[in-house]
Amino acid sequence: MGDRVLDTIRSPEDLRQLSLEQLSQLAEEIRSRIIEVVCKRGGHLASNLGVVELTLALHRVFDFSRDRLLWDVGHQAYVHKLVTGRNAAFDSLRQAGGICGFPCAAESEYDLFDVGHAGTAIATAVGMARADALLGRDVRAVALVGDASIVNGTAFEGLNQAGTLKRQFLVVLNDNSMGISKTQGALAKYLARFRVSSLYEEVKSQVSAALPKVPLVGQSVKDALEYLKDSIKASVSPYQIFEQVGFKYVGPVDGHDLKHLLDILQLLKDVPHPVLLHVHTTKGRGCTWASKDPCAFHSPGKLEVDGDSVTVVKSERKSWTAAFAEALKQVISEDQRVHALTSA
Repeated sequence: MGDRVLDTIRSPEDLRQLSLEQLSQLAEEIRSRIIEVVCKRGGHLASNLGVVELTLALHRVFDFSRDRLLWDVGHQAYVHKLVTGRNAAFDSLRQAGGICGFPCAAESEYDLFDVGHAGTAIATAVGMARADALLGRDVRAVALVGDASIVNGTAFEGLNQAGTLKRQFLVVLNDNSMGISKTQGALAKYLARFRVSSLYEEVKSQVSAALPKVPLVGQSVKDALEYLKDSIKASVSPYQIFEQVGFKYVGPVDGHDLKHLLDILQLLKDVPHPVLLHVHTTKGRGCTWASKDPCAFHSPGKLEVDGDSVTVVKSERKSWTAAFAEALKQVISEDQRVHALTSA
């Protein structure tokens, strides 16, 4: 136990003393710690396993004892809690008087607000950035949002306001292609184009490298394709929605490539205008059974694990979510004028 890197981390400052190899080891130790505690206490599992490298990279590059870190996906803050002095108390996760399952301002200076999943991070970060500018503070702002939370209307209102900032402002879009389940609406379909675009970029680079080698016509075909691409790019590029409100779009990048994340965040750290960094992550990363069924292990309750066999320990008490769902279904069965709407 004494050899664990995690046991040496008292604050994010300690992360800056680690080698890349030690950071990678820490990432795996954190995954093991989260699995250990969630199996005993319940909690959000798959999503937290997916943001380990991203959270470590953010805390390594930025100084959130003074810079601003705003969460839109508060249930993904377990890694954040573990590296901000709460590892020793993490066994009390979601217990009375213990560690909260979401960012909690009363718990740590690193938790600016009590937040869940409501699309508020970008707008809140804009307000803090404007206040810091008026007060002459040299403070950075980072809003970490999910692919489900960014389709909130409040998130796009925040993007619209943030695009006018003339200072550093970073939105990190953590895209695990899921949300909790299927995300609804036109904006969700729009985001899906990013995932297609990454495949397109890979194929394009391979074709561009091969075409000039084709005798006689190769270079002319490549030139024609470049002209066609430039002609339609402005109208069909999936990132245009962000660039048209004043953001520079960067990505998508691999959210589990720790070195690349560190390099790109260092480059973006002091860019004097709004940037959206699009990061691809995998829910359940590092845990075979959680990655195979990330929806089932999003927030599964207590678990019994025996090798590859996993059993959800059924609670004797009905959960708030189950009670609410039953009550809502009862109301709808009695009055067909009532409809349930999802916000994500």
